Amino acid sequence: MKKVVVHVREDGRRDVENALEGLRYTISLVQDVYEITTYTPEENLDNLIEKIRDKLDLEHPENMIEVSSPDFVVSSLLERFEKDVDGQEETTPVEKLLDTIKGYETLDLDKLALTSIAGLIALSGLLLDNETIIIGAMLLSPIMGPIYGFAVYAALGMIQDALRCIGVLAALLLGVFVLAAVATFLISLVMPLGPTDEITTRLVLNPIYTLMAVLLGFAAAVAFNKGTTEVIAGVAIAAAIIPPTVVAGFIQILDPIQLFSSALLVIGQIVGLMAGALVAVALLKIEPRRPHEKAVARRYRKWSVVTTIILFALLLWLTTFMWI
Repeated sequence: MKKVVVHVREDGRRDVENALEGLRYTISLVQDVYEITTYTPEENLDNLIEKIRDKLDLEHPENMIEVSSPDFVVSSLLERFEKDVDGQEETTPVEKLLDTIKGYETLDLDKLALTSIAGLIALSGLLLDNETIIIGAMLLSPIMGPIYGFAVYAALGMIQDALRCIGVLAALLLGVFVLAAVATFLISLVMPLGPTDEITTRLVLNPIYTLMAVLLGFAAAVAFNKGTTEVIAGVAIAAAIIPPTVVAGFIQILDPIQLFSSALLVIGQIVGLMAGALVAVALLKIEPRRPHEKAVARRYRKWSVVTTIILFALLLWLTTFMWI
Protein backbone atom coordinates (compact mmCIF):
# COMPACT_ATOMS: atom_id res chain seq x y z
CA MET A 1 0.00 0.00 0.00
CA LYS A 2 1.25 3.48 -0.91
CA LYS A 3 0.33 6.89 0.45
CA VAL A 4 0.12 9.62 -2.19
CA VAL A 5 0.07 13.29 -1.20
CA VAL A 6 -0.47 15.86 -3.94
CA HIS A 7 0.51 19.47 -3.19
CA VAL A 8 -1.36 21.75 -5.57
CA ARG A 9 -2.31 25.40 -5.93
CA GLU A 10 -5.91 26.58 -5.98
CA ASP A 11 -6.00 26.86 -9.78
CA GLY A 12 -5.12 23.18 -10.21
CA ARG A 13 -7.09 21.60 -7.39
CA ARG A 14 -10.14 20.67 -9.48
CA ASP A 15 -8.00 19.01 -12.14
CA VAL A 16 -6.28 16.84 -9.53
CA GLU A 17 -9.63 15.89 -8.00
CA ASN A 18 -10.82 14.80 -11.44
CA ALA A 19 -7.74 12.60 -11.75
CA LEU A 20 -8.63 11.00 -8.41
CA GLU A 21 -12.22 10.29 -9.43
CA GLY A 22 -13.39 7.03 -7.92
CA LEU A 23 -10.86 7.15 -5.08
CA ARG A 24 -11.32 8.24 -1.47
CA TYR A 25 -9.13 11.21 -0.56
CA THR A 26 -8.84 14.00 1.96
CA ILE A 27 -8.04 17.68 1.35
CA SER A 28 -6.38 20.16 3.66
CA LEU A 29 -5.17 23.72 3.08
CA VAL A 30 -1.64 24.55 4.24
CA GLN A 31 -0.35 28.06 3.54
CA ASP A 32 -2.33 28.59 0.32
CA VAL A 33 -1.40 25.13 -0.99
CA TYR A 34 -3.85 22.25 -0.96
CA GLU A 35 -2.67 18.83 0.22
CA ILE A 36 -4.73 16.02 -1.27
CA THR A 37 -4.04 12.65 0.34
CA THR A 38 -5.09 9.25 -0.94
CA TYR A 39 -3.98 5.62 -0.65
CA THR A 40 -3.55 3.07 -3.42
CA PRO A 41 -2.24 -0.49 -3.84
CA GLU A 42 1.28 -0.65 -5.26
CA GLU A 43 -0.02 -2.31 -8.43
CA ASN A 44 -2.04 0.85 -9.22
CA LEU A 45 0.62 3.37 -8.24
CA ASP A 46 2.21 3.87 -11.66
CA ASN A 47 -1.14 4.45 -13.39
CA LEU A 48 -2.29 6.81 -10.65
CA ILE A 49 0.89 8.88 -10.86
CA GLU A 50 0.47 9.13 -14.62
CA LYS A 51 -3.10 10.41 -14.25
CA ILE A 52 -2.07 12.99 -11.67
CA ARG A 53 0.92 14.20 -13.70
CA ASP A 54 -1.31 14.75 -16.72
CA LYS A 55 -3.45 17.14 -14.66
CA LEU A 56 -0.77 18.74 -12.44
CA ASP A 57 1.31 21.64 -13.74
CA LEU A 58 4.72 20.87 -12.26
CA GLU A 59 6.18 24.10 -13.64
CA HIS A 60 4.89 25.76 -10.46
CA PRO A 61 7.26 25.06 -7.53
CA GLU A 62 4.34 24.66 -5.13
CA ASN A 63 2.95 21.70 -7.05
CA MET A 64 4.45 18.30 -6.28
CA ILE A 65 3.63 14.64 -5.78
CA GLU A 66 4.84 12.87 -2.66
CA VAL A 67 4.76 9.06 -2.36
CA SER A 68 5.55 7.14 0.81
CA SER A 69 5.06 3.68 2.30
CA PRO A 70 3.14 3.65 5.60
CA ASP A 71 3.95 0.89 8.07
CA PHE A 72 0.37 -0.34 7.80
CA VAL A 73 -3.11 0.95 6.99
CA VAL A 74 -6.29 -0.42 8.54
CA SER A 75 -9.24 0.17 6.19
CA SER A 76 -11.93 -2.14 4.85
CA LEU A 77 -12.11 -0.04 1.67
CA LEU A 78 -8.41 -0.41 0.97
CA GLU A 79 -8.60 -4.12 1.68
CA ARG A 80 -11.24 -4.41 -1.05
CA PHE A 81 -9.00 -2.41 -3.42
CA GLU A 82 -6.13 -4.79 -2.74
CA LYS A 83 -8.34 -7.80 -3.45
CA ASP A 84 -9.47 -6.22 -6.74
CA VAL A 85 -5.88 -5.77 -7.94
CA ASP A 86 -4.62 -9.07 -6.56
CA GLY A 87 -2.75 -10.85 -9.34
CA GLN A 88 -2.15 -7.73 -11.43
CA GLU A 89 1.40 -7.10 -12.58
CA GLU A 90 3.21 -4.62 -10.38
CA THR A 91 5.24 -1.99 -12.23
CA THR A 92 7.86 0.29 -10.74
CA PRO A 93 7.12 4.01 -11.25
CA VAL A 94 9.56 5.82 -13.53
CA GLU A 95 10.33 8.34 -10.79
CA LYS A 96 11.35 5.56 -8.42
CA LEU A 97 13.57 3.99 -11.08
CA LEU A 98 15.31 7.30 -11.73
CA ASP A 99 15.85 7.78 -8.01
CA THR A 100 17.26 4.24 -7.76
CA ILE A 101 19.89 4.80 -10.47
CA LYS A 102 20.70 8.38 -9.53
CA GLY A 103 24.46 8.89 -9.32
CA TYR A 104 25.46 5.91 -11.47
CA GLU A 105 26.23 8.25 -14.36
CA THR A 106 28.90 10.07 -12.35
CA LEU A 107 32.33 8.84 -11.31
CA ASP A 108 33.37 9.50 -7.74
CA LEU A 109 36.26 8.49 -5.50
CA ASP A 110 34.20 6.01 -3.49
CA LYS A 111 33.22 3.95 -6.54
CA LEU A 112 36.77 4.02 -7.87
CA ALA A 113 38.26 3.06 -4.49
CA LEU A 114 35.84 0.16 -3.89
CA THR A 115 36.30 -1.23 -7.38
CA SER A 116 40.10 -0.91 -7.18
CA ILE A 117 40.23 -2.65 -3.79
CA ALA A 118 37.98 -5.41 -5.15
CA GLY A 119 40.43 -5.78 -8.06
CA LEU A 120 43.43 -6.09 -5.74
CA ILE A 121 41.68 -8.68 -3.58
CA ALA A 122 40.66 -10.59 -6.72
CA LEU A 123 44.31 -10.49 -7.86
CA SER A 124 45.33 -12.00 -4.54
CA GLY A 125 42.79 -14.79 -4.98
CA LEU A 126 43.95 -15.44 -8.54
CA LEU A 127 47.61 -15.62 -7.50
CA LEU A 128 46.77 -17.87 -4.55
CA ASP A 129 44.48 -19.98 -6.74
CA ASN A 130 41.75 -19.43 -4.15
CA GLU A 131 38.23 -19.15 -5.54
CA THR A 132 36.76 -18.12 -2.18
CA ILE A 133 38.90 -14.98 -2.04
CA ILE A 134 37.96 -14.13 -5.64
CA ILE A 135 34.24 -14.35 -4.93
CA GLY A 136 34.65 -12.47 -1.64
CA ALA A 137 36.25 -9.57 -3.47
CA MET A 138 33.08 -9.11 -5.49
CA LEU A 139 31.13 -7.97 -2.44
CA LEU A 140 33.03 -4.68 -2.57
CA SER A 141 32.55 -3.86 -6.22
CA PRO A 142 29.77 -1.39 -7.22
CA ILE A 143 30.03 -2.48 -10.86
CA MET A 144 26.33 -3.34 -11.26
CA GLY A 145 25.16 0.27 -10.93
CA PRO A 146 26.49 1.68 -14.23
CA ILE A 147 25.27 -1.37 -16.19
CA TYR A 148 21.75 -1.18 -14.79
CA GLY A 149 21.79 2.61 -15.11
CA PHE A 150 22.76 2.32 -18.78
CA ALA A 151 19.85 -0.04 -19.49
CA VAL A 152 17.25 2.10 -17.70
CA TYR A 153 18.47 5.41 -19.17
CA ALA A 154 18.48 3.84 -22.65
CA ALA A 155 14.92 2.57 -22.14
CA LEU A 156 13.80 6.05 -21.08
CA GLY A 157 15.50 7.74 -24.03
CA MET A 158 18.02 9.56 -21.80
CA ILE A 159 20.89 8.69 -24.11
CA GLN A 160 23.42 11.15 -22.67
CA ASP A 161 23.05 9.68 -19.19
CA ALA A 162 23.25 6.18 -20.69
CA LEU A 163 26.54 7.07 -22.38
CA ARG A 164 27.83 8.57 -19.13
CA CYS A 165 27.11 5.25 -17.40
CA ILE A 166 29.19 3.49 -20.04
CA GLY A 167 31.96 6.02 -19.41
CA VAL A 168 31.84 5.36 -15.66
CA LEU A 169 31.97 1.60 -16.25
CA ALA A 170 34.94 2.02 -18.59
CA ALA A 171 36.77 4.21 -16.07
CA LEU A 172 36.20 1.72 -13.23
CA LEU A 173 37.42 -1.23 -15.29
CA LEU A 174 40.39 0.75 -16.62
CA GLY A 175 41.34 1.51 -13.01
CA VAL A 176 41.18 -2.19 -12.16
CA PHE A 177 43.26 -3.09 -15.23
CA VAL A 178 45.99 -0.51 -14.51
CA LEU A 179 46.13 -1.31 -10.80
CA ALA A 180 46.36 -5.06 -11.50
CA ALA A 181 49.17 -4.45 -13.99
CA VAL A 182 51.11 -2.23 -11.57
CA ALA A 183 50.63 -4.67 -8.67
CA THR A 184 51.72 -7.60 -10.85
CA PHE A 185 54.85 -5.73 -11.92
CA LEU A 186 55.79 -4.82 -8.35
CA ILE A 187 55.18 -8.34 -7.04
CA SER A 188 57.19 -9.86 -9.89
CA LEU A 189 60.21 -7.85 -8.74
CA VAL A 190 60.38 -9.73 -5.44
CA MET A 191 59.00 -13.18 -6.32
CA PRO A 192 58.43 -15.29 -9.44
CA LEU A 193 54.90 -15.28 -10.81
CA GLY A 194 53.12 -17.64 -13.15
CA PRO A 195 49.57 -18.36 -14.28
CA THR A 196 47.57 -20.38 -11.75
CA ASP A 197 44.59 -22.56 -12.63
CA GLU A 198 42.19 -19.68 -11.81
CA ILE A 199 44.10 -17.40 -14.18
CA THR A 200 44.41 -19.99 -16.94
CA THR A 201 40.66 -20.64 -17.03
CA ARG A 202 40.14 -16.93 -17.73
CA LEU A 203 42.51 -16.97 -20.69
CA VAL A 204 40.51 -19.48 -22.71
CA LEU A 205 37.95 -17.92 -25.03
CA ASN A 206 34.62 -19.69 -25.02
CA PRO A 207 31.30 -18.41 -26.47
CA ILE A 208 29.53 -19.86 -23.45
CA TYR A 209 31.07 -17.07 -21.33
CA THR A 210 29.34 -14.44 -23.45
CA LEU A 211 26.01 -16.27 -23.33
CA MET A 212 26.38 -16.62 -19.56
CA ALA A 213 26.98 -12.86 -19.30
CA VAL A 214 23.64 -12.21 -21.04
CA LEU A 215 21.81 -14.37 -18.49
CA LEU A 216 23.65 -12.70 -15.61
CA GLY A 217 22.84 -9.23 -16.91
CA PHE A 218 19.19 -10.16 -17.31
CA ALA A 219 18.88 -11.76 -13.86
CA ALA A 220 20.73 -8.96 -12.06
CA ALA A 221 18.65 -6.22 -13.75
CA VAL A 222 15.39 -7.97 -12.79
CA ALA A 223 16.60 -8.47 -9.21
CA PHE A 224 17.73 -4.85 -8.99
CA ASN A 225 14.37 -3.65 -10.30
CA LYS A 226 12.52 -5.71 -7.70
CA GLY A 227 14.39 -4.03 -4.86
CA THR A 228 17.35 -6.33 -4.33
CA THR A 229 20.30 -4.34 -3.02
CA GLU A 230 23.19 -3.58 -5.36
CA VAL A 231 25.61 -5.64 -3.25
CA ILE A 232 23.55 -8.80 -3.69
CA ALA A 233 22.52 -8.27 -7.32
CA GLY A 234 25.98 -7.10 -8.30
CA VAL A 235 27.99 -10.03 -6.94
CA ALA A 236 27.30 -12.19 -10.00
CA ILE A 237 28.01 -9.24 -12.31
CA ALA A 238 31.29 -8.40 -10.58
CA ALA A 239 32.31 -12.07 -10.53
CA ALA A 240 31.80 -12.19 -14.29
CA ILE A 241 33.76 -9.06 -15.15
CA ILE A 242 36.26 -8.10 -12.43
CA PRO A 243 38.45 -11.27 -12.45
CA PRO A 244 38.85 -11.27 -16.28
CA THR A 245 39.84 -7.59 -16.12
CA VAL A 246 42.40 -8.36 -13.41
CA VAL A 247 43.74 -11.24 -15.50
CA ALA A 248 44.12 -8.84 -18.44
CA GLY A 249 46.27 -6.58 -16.26
CA PHE A 250 48.28 -9.57 -15.07
CA ILE A 251 48.85 -10.81 -18.63
CA GLN A 252 49.84 -7.33 -19.81
CA ILE A 253 52.96 -7.64 -17.64
CA LEU A 254 53.88 -11.33 -17.85
CA ASP A 255 52.64 -12.45 -21.28
CA PRO A 256 51.52 -9.54 -23.52
CA ILE A 257 50.99 -11.89 -26.46
CA GLN A 258 47.81 -13.21 -24.83
CA LEU A 259 46.46 -9.73 -24.07
CA PHE A 260 44.20 -9.67 -27.15
CA SER A 261 42.32 -12.85 -26.19
CA SER A 262 42.09 -11.69 -22.58
CA ALA A 263 40.75 -8.26 -23.60
CA LEU A 264 38.28 -9.91 -25.98
CA LEU A 265 36.92 -11.99 -23.12
CA VAL A 266 36.43 -8.85 -21.00
CA ILE A 267 34.69 -6.96 -23.82
CA GLY A 268 32.48 -9.97 -24.52
CA GLN A 269 31.41 -10.08 -20.88
CA ILE A 270 30.62 -6.35 -20.86
CA VAL A 271 28.53 -6.48 -24.04
CA GLY A 272 26.75 -9.62 -22.85
CA LEU A 273 25.87 -8.05 -19.50
CA MET A 274 24.52 -4.93 -21.21
CA ALA A 275 22.53 -7.00 -23.70
CA GLY A 276 20.94 -8.99 -20.86
CA ALA A 277 20.11 -5.82 -18.92
CA LEU A 278 18.50 -4.25 -22.03
CA VAL A 279 16.34 -7.33 -22.53
CA ALA A 280 15.30 -7.19 -18.87
CA VAL A 281 14.19 -3.54 -18.91
CA ALA A 282 12.32 -4.16 -22.17
CA LEU A 283 10.37 -7.06 -20.63
CA LEU A 284 9.75 -4.99 -17.51
CA LYS A 285 8.13 -2.37 -19.79
CA ILE A 286 10.23 0.50 -18.51
CA GLU A 287 9.43 3.60 -20.58
CA PRO A 288 8.53 7.29 -20.16
CA ARG A 289 4.97 8.40 -19.47
CA ARG A 290 4.27 11.06 -22.09
CA PRO A 291 3.60 10.03 -25.73
CA HIS A 292 6.28 12.25 -27.31
CA GLU A 293 8.84 11.05 -24.76
CA LYS A 294 7.89 7.45 -25.54
CA ALA A 295 8.56 8.04 -29.25
CA VAL A 296 12.01 9.47 -28.52
CA ALA A 297 12.77 6.66 -26.08
CA ARG A 298 11.78 3.98 -28.61
CA ARG A 299 14.11 5.47 -31.20
CA TYR A 300 17.08 5.56 -28.84
CA ARG A 301 16.20 2.14 -27.45
CA LYS A 302 16.22 0.66 -30.96
CA TRP A 303 19.60 2.28 -31.59
CA SER A 304 20.98 0.84 -28.35
CA VAL A 305 19.56 -2.63 -29.01
CA VAL A 306 20.78 -2.78 -32.63
CA THR A 307 24.27 -1.60 -31.66
CA THR A 308 24.45 -4.10 -28.80
CA ILE A 309 23.22 -6.96 -30.99
CA ILE A 310 25.82 -6.19 -33.66
CA LEU A 311 28.62 -6.07 -31.09
CA PHE A 312 27.32 -9.19 -29.38
CA ALA A 313 27.12 -11.13 -32.67
CA LEU A 314 30.62 -9.99 -33.67
CA LEU A 315 32.13 -10.95 -30.34
CA LEU A 316 30.29 -14.27 -30.30
CA TRP A 317 31.65 -15.05 -33.77
CA LEU A 318 35.20 -14.06 -32.79
CA THR A 319 35.17 -16.11 -29.59
CA THR A 320 33.67 -19.11 -31.40
CA PHE A 321 36.22 -18.82 -34.21
CA MET A 322 39.18 -18.53 -31.84
CA TRP A 323 37.80 -21.26 -29.56
CA ILE A 324 37.56 -23.69 -32.46
